[in-house]
This record gives sequence, C-alpha cells and structure tokens, in this order.
Amino acid sequence: MTGSAAPSGEYAVVVPTPGRPGLGACLRALAGSDGPGPVRVVVVDDRSDPSGASPAAAVPPSLRSRTVVVPGGGRGPAAARNAGWRAAGDVPWIVFLGDDVVPGPTWADDLALDLAGASVATAGIAARIEVPLPPDRRPTDAERGAAGLAGARWTTADLVYRRRVLEAVGGFDERFRRAFRADADLALRVLDAGWTLAEGRRTTTRPVRPAGRWGSVRLQAGIADDVLLTRLHGRGWWRRAEVPRGRLPAHLAVASAGLAAVGCALSGRPRAAAACAAGWLAGTAEFALARILPGPRTRNEIVTVVLTSALVPPAAAWHWLRGRLVHRAAPPHAARRTGDPRSAHRPVAGERLRS
Repeated sequence: MTGSAAPSGEYAVVVPTPGRPGLGACLRALAGSDGPGPVRVVVVDDRSDPSGASPAAAVPPSLRSRTVVVPGGGRGPAAARNAGWRAAGDVPWIVFLGDDVVPGPTWADDLALDLAGASVATAGIAARIEVPLPPDRRPTDAERGAAGLAGARWTTADLVYRRRVLEAVGGFDERFRRAFRADADLALRVLDAGWTLAEGRRTTTRPVRPAGRWGSVRLQAGIADDVLLTRLHGRGWWRRAEVPRGRLPAHLAVASAGLAAVGCALSGRPRAAAACAAGWLAGTAEFALARILPGPRTRNEIVTVVLTSALVPPAAAWHWLRGRLVHRAAPPHAARRTGDPRSAHRPVAGERLRS
C-alpha cells in the first residue's frame, strides 16, 4: 500500500507450509469464503528441501494475483511466520493460518465483524477451532490429543494480529523451531506489553492428521520448548497461557524409576532393582490404561499405546534435559510496554469482542 494509510479493516493472510498436502484445501476454502478477501496472501515455502513442485501450484486462480510465495529456509514455523508478515505489505492486520486448516464458508464475513468489533487495545483475535472426530467410534489417543487444539488459546492455526503490535514486540521468537509454543510465547509478550487478546466469532476446521504409531513419542520434543517458556516467562506461564500442565512430573518419575532399576541391577542390588522396576511398571501401566480406556480399544490401538507408553517417559525426560541444557542461558523475558493501547484496564488472557 502506498500513498495513504490502509483502511483499518484490510488484512493479509500468512500461511507457512513445510509442504503438506492440505495447503490446497486451505487456500481454496479461503478463496471461496463469503466476505471481503485479503489484500495479499503470503505463502511461506518452509520446506527443508525446496526441490519438487512449488507451493504456488496450490494457489487457486482467484487468489493468484494477490499471492506471493517467499522462502522460509526450513527454519521452522516461527521464522516462517516472521518472514510472511514482513513480506505482507503495509496492512493493519495479519492473519496467520496453518496450512492444514480449512476456513469456514462465512470466514471472511466473520473476520470482518471480528476486526470491526476490536477495541483500540485489542492486539489479536483468535478464531474458534473445530477438530472433527470420528462420528461412529471413540477417538484414538492420537485423535484426542489433536482435538485439544479446539480448546487451545491463541493458536496460530487461525489468529489475527495487528501489524504494529508484531513490529513492536519483534514478532515470533525464532528459537521455537517446532509448531508448538511460539504462539503462546508471543501472546504472553503481547499481554505484558499492555494489550489485550480477544476471542472472535469466525470458525476454522482443523482435520486430524495421521500421526503414525510413534507420533506420541515424537511429540515429546516439544517439552524442550516448555523449558524455554519457563526460562522466559517463569513457572506461572502455564496458568497465564491457559495451557494444561501435562504429565511431565509423572514421566520424569517413571523414567527415573526405570533408570534406577537398571543401575541397581548392574551394581548387584537385586532387591532395590526389583523395587524400582515395580515402580516403573506401575507407572507405565497406569499411563497406558489412561490412554487405552477412553479409546476404541482395537488391537492396533492397544499395541500402539502399550509400546509408546513405555517410550514416552524416557523421551520426555530426554527432551526436558536437552531443553535445560540448550536454553540454560536464555534470559527471562522483561515485561515492557510497547505502543499505545489506550487502555487503562489490566491486560487479560481473554476478551470478548463487542457485539
């Protein structure tokens, strides 16, 4: 935009993609949504290997004139989102979408209402995320985990921020290399800067992706990001970001019992080894049952849960230790006021938009 300030309701959409096949469905839904469309769409090609078909091939014809594809370099979604909003032009609002979500049919109209209802202190507005689960059976452990996104706060599956707020706080912290906690970190920094975050009315669907047998083990890598968040925002960040605490303390206890059992056996202390092994077995069995009982209880699901219940605690402990080592020198985030929210009330984690 040049020559004059952009209208306050104009927005750009940023979609980082590591090359997942859902990008086309996301962009087609965006193009077909009723209401005022984006002035620009920025697709960030964040594939680690950029060979093969470009993400530009997934852009529907009606969006091509407004779409640019920029390189992300495979540095993770936080860096990709920064590259995207900085390439989006001088628009007042930046909408971040995941490449695996499907905006609803009235998404653009609802977004316009969200933006029109924002107060001068509103920095960002979250969408309502729906995660459809199988209607004919109980969800698996992986599907229940994916459904947790529906209740997550400030997820960048669909979140709109004021551009000037992103500029003021420095955007996403690129030390978060996974699609996990960068959104929570940004929200906490925005709240610390004196702004508010609101819940909008637009709806976006995020289908459950196949996780594979070892998906729950791979997910434990995000614990290192939790360690970084604790370093940056203190131990209370869980409550402020409204994030479930999870089972990390139990995982550490179970992993410690297993390690102690091995150590006692190698040092010739069979009774101590047996006691520690019993503790490991009890903890592993409790974890497995907590995951099996709510699910479909099929043979494949039970085998997957039993195997991964033995592997998740040591994986969690490893990534916790890795995070402590890698982020040991990370300085705490210093709360600072940025911009002029023009608001005398304290920032809160959830604000309803005006009707």
